[in-house]
Formats: sequence, C-alpha cells, structure tokens
Amino acid sequence: MITGELKSRIDRVWDAFWSGGISNPIEVIEQITYLLFIRRLDDLQVLAEKKARTTRGPIEDPVFLPGQEHLRWGRLKNTAPVEMFETIDRHVFPFLRSLGGRIGGDGSTYSEHMKGARFTIPTAALLSRVVDMLDAIPMADRDTNGDLYEYMLAKIATAGTNGQFRTPRHIIDLMVRMTAPQPGDEICDPACGTAGFLVAASEYVRETHAGALLDATQREHFHRSMFHGYDFDSTMLRIGSMNMLLHGIESPDIRYRDSLSEGASEDAARYSLILANPPFAGSLDYESTAKDLQRVVRTKKTELLFLALFLKLLAPGGRAAVIVPDGVLFGSSKAHRELRRILVEEQKLDAVVKLPSGVFRPYAGVSTAILFFTRTDSGGTEDVWFYDVRADGFSLDDKRNPIEANDLPDALARWQAMRAGRASAGTSEEAARARTDQSFLVSKAEIVAQGHDLSINRYQEIEYEQVEHRDPLVIIADIEQLEGEIARGLDELKAMLS
Repeated sequence: MITGELKSRIDRVWDAFWSGGISNPIEVIEQITYLLFIRRLDDLQVLAEKKARTTRGPIEDPVFLPGQEHLRWGRLKNTAPVEMFETIDRHVFPFLRSLGGRIGGDGSTYSEHMKGARFTIPTAALLSRVVDMLDAIPMADRDTNGDLYEYMLAKIATAGTNGQFRTPRHIIDLMVRMTAPQPGDEICDPACGTAGFLVAASEYVRETHAGALLDATQREHFHRSMFHGYDFDSTMLRIGSMNMLLHGIESPDIRYRDSLSEGASEDAARYSLILANPPFAGSLDYESTAKDLQRVVRTKKTELLFLALFLKLLAPGGRAAVIVPDGVLFGSSKAHRELRRILVEEQKLDAVVKLPSGVFRPYAGVSTAILFFTRTDSGGTEDVWFYDVRADGFSLDDKRNPIEANDLPDALARWQAMRAGRASAGTSEEAARARTDQSFLVSKAEIVAQGHDLSINRYQEIEYEQVEHRDPLVIIADIEQLEGEIARGLDELKAMLS
C-alpha cells in the first residue's frame, strides 16, 4: 500500500500537469507510463549487465547499444532539466518508437505499443519533477508499483468522461472471486481498457495458488500465456500493458484488435475464462461487424455482439462473468430473445447478479447486471441463481462516498456456499430461500415459460405491509374541529384588535 506522503507527491505532480496545460487525465497517465517504461528498459539493461559479469560473457540482447548510454534512465535522471528535456524529446522517444517487438530479454508485446509514442510534457521543470517522483519509487516492490499505478488510474474515474475506461475495483473483485481463476486458466478480456480484470485475476491467483507458481512450467504460463487483452485504443493498450507489468506480469498478451470486426474472433474456443465489461453504447453497421458473430445473432447492438463473441471465444467448459446493461435481460427484439435462449438452452447460465444503478456514477447512471455462464454447447442450465445487490459499500449518488451498507460480501459468501454444496452433491440453502429474499433460485422451466426473461423483477416477490388507515369520516370530523378552533381563535384576535 502506498503511503499518504507518496499519494500527496503524486497529487502534486498531477496538479502540475493540469497547471502546465495537460488537462486530459488519460494523457497525464500516458506520459507517466512512457517514463516508467524508460526506467524499466534501464532496469532490464542492468540485469543483463549483471548476468554478463557473472558469466564473464557478452551482454545478451542488450536494450541499449554502444553510443546510446545517454538514453538510459540512470543517466537522464542526473542531468539538468533543460538537457533532460531535450534528450528525451529528440532522442529517447524516437528510440522508443523504433523498438518494434525488441526489448532485450523481455519479449513483451508492450514495445509494439510504443510505435505511436508522443512526448507532450510541456516544460523541462515539470519533466524534472515527474522524473524525481518516479525515481523515488522502489520499483523492485511489486505491491508498491501496482498500488501506485492503481492510484493514478483511479483518477480517471474522477475525471468524468474518461471514466468509462475503468470498472470499479470492488465490482471487479466480486467477479474475479466468484469465478475463482485457476493456475491453468487462459483468461481473456476482449475490451480490456486499463486491464483491471486481468490484474485482479493475476492477484487472485497469486493469493490463492502461490505454491503453483513455484513450478517452472506453471510460472512460465502465468507470465507469458495466461492473460490476454484486446483493445482498439492504442493509449489504452500502453496503459493496460504497463498496469500488468507493474503488477508483476512479465509478458502479458495485450494486443490491438477491434473485437467485433471481421476476423476478430480468430481465437475461437481458446479461453477458459472471460472477464469483461464491454462497451455497450451505440450500435455498429452490419458491414463492419464480423459475419460469424452476425450468424449467431443478427443485430447492430454492441452489447449483444460482445455476448456472441464471448461464447465464440470460450473453450467448451469455459466460464464467463460479464457486465451487461439491463436491456439485455428483458429486451423484446428478436436478437435479444435469441441470445437469451442460447444462454439458457444451448449453454449453461449460472447466475444473474443485479447491480444498483449508481454503481458507475458519476459518469454513467445506466442499470446493469453481471451474467455468469459456462459454454457447454449442449445445454446444462438447471437453476439460475439471482441476487439483487441493493448496496455496494458506496453511496449511489455522484459523490460515491463510502457507506456501511454493502451486499457484495453476502453475495460472494452465498455463491461460494451454494457452489460448495453442489460440488458435494448436498443441498443448498439458496434452494430454500423465498422469492422475497435478496437471492433465490429460478428453474430453467420457469425461465423458458417467461420467454427467457432474465430480469430479476420478473421472478422476485415483494412483501407489502398492510397499513390500517382511519375512517375517512373520522378524519373529516377532525379537520372540521380544527377549522372551528381556528375560526374561534381568529374571532378572539379580531376582538382584541378592535
């Protein structure tokens, strides 16, 4: 956890960016990300040099070639602000753009995302302050690195229009813990943004399967082939990749891809777990949308196309937890009804977790839910678990201040208990819960009978308290008595004044 002092320093640098003319928080983080990458390159070179000294051999795959020593972080940080500014602008950034897929010993796709790198820090003084702040951070500490970047990314959520890039961390954690990633999983987010889902999944695996990562083969899988993210925003690719790197993932597969375009589903039936909050605003032209997705569900709605994509990307037996707008649950169009039918009858729909409408405030007030499903291609839906989240630990207004009421721990505990009961062929407490409770099970037969409607309001029962009201004539008599008392009081007041 980063200290209050470090947070204050980051805040001061952030304020300096704003006063220096960079008001877009995405651009601020992007510029900081470039500098973090420059420092990482120097760290890789230092490791290669230490290895060469130990083996008494040449430096293998050097990042910096002879004559490029002035581009290294260790040299740059000690130069005068004006000289540092000119070197980074005229030499370091052209060097970054020329890296291609080559980073000495790293193999990360991150260097591919540097082709469009632009240096936009406006002054030498601001650059010097940022470099000093980043140099003071102990980059060998994975937790500090990750917490630092998470703190900076959290500023996106407070910046208004750019907040759509960041799903609240507590919602991500709920989805990750409910799906319980395993060391052998291949995890994908086809709309990864800042890679929050992939980061949370990696932290969960470290936390719950630390022993598995001691195995060399498993460790190689964890660092190089477990986490996959796609996005069509180059800035997001850079930020998401750095987020993964700072959380200790050496070579995440974060790639440019328009997930809904023709040919984008080339990784069909590959992944065992999908975690995503895809964009669900607007629609696409038929011509620009992958034909294989249109064959699943003919629509221009992005939220439905992403669901079709998830089903295609999942391997048989693969599971998914994805956020969808409420309209997916009860929409009456042919595409809506067909996709729900596929989830319920051809695949295995596990759960619908209804979220309160204020979860994504202040930048969106749309009502959403989390769908949990498993690809089987042979059905398997029996009972679907519904949970009505009414409070998530924060106020549901634009301020989103912490509050005591929080249903998320209860939702997770009930889900885990239900799964454990089913795994042991035992009975679940959820099966006995009434439709008036916050969570309950609904049979597949009932869902089919309701036209595959997945709205919790369709099945939830509400208890109304019977309230006894007084007889209207008695109420009228009381009013007449009060009016009489008022009239007498007025008469007395007039007599006193006359």
